[in-house]
Amino acid sequence: MSLDDDKNAVRERVWSALIDAEVSTPDARNYIPQFVGFDKAAELLVTTNAWRRAHTVKANPDTAQLPVRTRALAEGKILYMAVPKIATIEPFYFIDPAHSALPPGQAALSSAAEKASPRVGTEQMRPIDLVVCGTVAVNREGVRLGKGAGYSDIEVALLIEDGLVTDDTVIVTTVHSLQVIDEPLPEGGHDFRVDMIITEREIITCPRSPRPSGLIWSSLPADKIAAIPILGARAKKNVN
Repeated sequence: MSLDDDKNAVRERVWSALIDAEVSTPDARNYIPQFVGFDKAAELLVTTNAWRRAHTVKANPDTAQLPVRTRALAEGKILYMAVPKIATIEPFYFIDPAHSALPPGQAALSSAAEKASPRVGTEQMRPIDLVVCGTVAVNREGVRLGKGAGYSDIEVALLIEDGLVTDDTVIVTTVHSLQVIDEPLPEGGHDFRVDMIITEREIITCPRSPRPSGLIWSSLPADKIAAIPILGARAKKNVN
């Protein structure tokens, strides 16, 4: 089996476990799953020192992390949220609660960000204190699997490459306890690990490990580069 096959086998097992336990929706497959207790996980996250120290938060746009994004805006934190599928040359929404006309719970929605929040490129962004990522499966070593599209890895690699995510940046994920796997997980060189896992009932601190230094072009297929404008632009710049 290939690395992708190994990853997909784990994803299928976790999606099935969540659906069978009725802690996620029946259509959870192929998505970052929303889960029962996602609000409790957010409440635990905000008790951590990493959260208290954070002034700027980068978060994924999935519903599972909506309570985290809402809380960030309610506390006056700057929020960067990825444009779905990194589909524009400026790949992040910039949401500043000090200048938002929307209440936090609405401003934190991906649909609202698309209509009301400016898109920015990395050259316009502030350094990131906390990254919140969506996850399908994760182990206590911090190895995580997303839904398989690779967008989170690309987003973090872009931010690392441009000096916005550093060794001081904490990377966390909020998941259901059934998504925490007590076994080794398949991992590629382009995959980043999380520093902390927050479930609906516990905070798990993971050992720190080296992160990718940026984009690993050899891991990016040509169709992915062509589909993501910022990758296409950087590929042309590298050639020139």
